[in-house]
Amino acid sequence: MRILFAGSPAIAVPCLRSLSEMELEGKGVTLVGVLTNPDRQRRHGHAEPTDVSAAACALDVIRKEKGFPPITQLKSEKLDAKAREDVAALAPELLVSFAYGRIFGPRFLALFPLGGINIHPSLLPKYRGASPIPAAILNREKETGVCIQKLAAEMDSGDIIASIKIGLSGHETTASLTETVSEKAALLLRELLLDYAHMAAAAKPQTGEVVYCREIKKEAGITDWGKSAAEIDAQIRAFTPWPLSFTRRGKDTLIILEAEIAAMQVEAKTNAPPGTVLGTNSRGILVQTGDGILAVTRLQWQTKKALDWKAFCNGERGFVGTKLE
Repeated sequence: MRILFAGSPAIAVPCLRSLSEMELEGKGVTLVGVLTNPDRQRRHGHAEPTDVSAAACALDVIRKEKGFPPITQLKSEKLDAKAREDVAALAPELLVSFAYGRIFGPRFLALFPLGGINIHPSLLPKYRGASPIPAAILNREKETGVCIQKLAAEMDSGDIIASIKIGLSGHETTASLTETVSEKAALLLRELLLDYAHMAAAAKPQTGEVVYCREIKKEAGITDWGKSAAEIDAQIRAFTPWPLSFTRRGKDTLIILEAEIAAMQVEAKTNAPPGTVLGTNSRGILVQTGDGILAVTRLQWQTKKALDWKAFCNGERGFVGTKLE
């Protein structure tokens, strides 16, 4: 089966690696190329490739050692006629997409005799859209998962070919859950491709309530202390590593990197308004919320380095009693 893989960020790298490994192992897969976003200007004005592009280059070293050709990389700005011509030249049969970030039109999908499949990090139809991993954490779900669906005209609406559930402990961050999801997705993709004809034929329509999630903006990281400690804890975890959760003391921005809901024994009744720094205990810096107390364990001023709560308090002797906004 000749496969073109479309993806860009780090979450897609294990799936790319799995496809290359299947080819090298003689598992009936030929990775004809990678479709990824163009290199972008990053730090110091230097153009940097996507994570998938960089991973493909690293895989080429292994492929060369084993006598396999390098992975052809296509970095089209648009999926226009030129892009379709470049893809057609590779004679792919199946498109495998994971976090590519662009819509595939009917003329593009017509290039693939076996159609296309998309890997999505949620249990569809819940959390269709751009931010399913943060959405699951924000909504304090007990489980999430990975679905592999047939590509359809409407975003994330295709029939489900394969899926796997992932239990959530309530301590995950988007960073840690993304890593877990990426590895589970690679295993699921391998399992699917080993029996693709049978599993694709048994694909089932999505059932249940459709829930959408939007792209996250930086301003979403503003902390509303009127919310409950549980909600704020979920926000901090959901927005790690981006856009992070932040609050203000006067004109200074304070980034909250890690926190936890304070244990019941420290939740003494208080009339302090939400956002008030009540004090400290063995758990961290205690902040009043709209419902419960949050223990902040790691934080930093915007222009300074990250510190654990003890080191932070050593440098901020008058922090207790502060009202965070």
